[in-house]
Amino acid sequence: MSFGFNAARAYCLEQPGSVEDFPFGPDIYVYKSHTKVFAILTEKDTLARINLKADPTEAVMLRQLFAAVTPGYHMNKTHWNTVMLDGTVPVNEIKRQIDNSWALIQPKRRRKAAQGPTPD
Repeated sequence: MSFGFNAARAYCLEQPGSVEDFPFGPDIYVYKSHTKVFAILTEKDTLARINLKADPTEAVMLRQLFAAVTPGYHMNKTHWNTVMLDGTVPVNEIKRQIDNSWALIQPKRRRKAAQGPTPD
């Protein structure tokens, strides 16, 4: 089963609070949550590619594991990867990377809020 442009678009939109935007033109699909970008999807010459945020250590590991994963195109190479949707990266792995990218940009809970209400 391949995971191409349409599947990636649909999966990005399934992320809670996901909004699709086109700040760079009609051919560059940007996905945000809480005003922060978690994915950028494009298609050129019928090959889709998606930029995804990643933990720096994991980003390097993914590049070593998959030839289709490279440093983020036009992005901070430490925190972003580009995944070519050419069928060589398993579907579940692409979904996991999208989920992870979305999770990385979620607002951090404030320490006081995380401790719960204070007694009166």
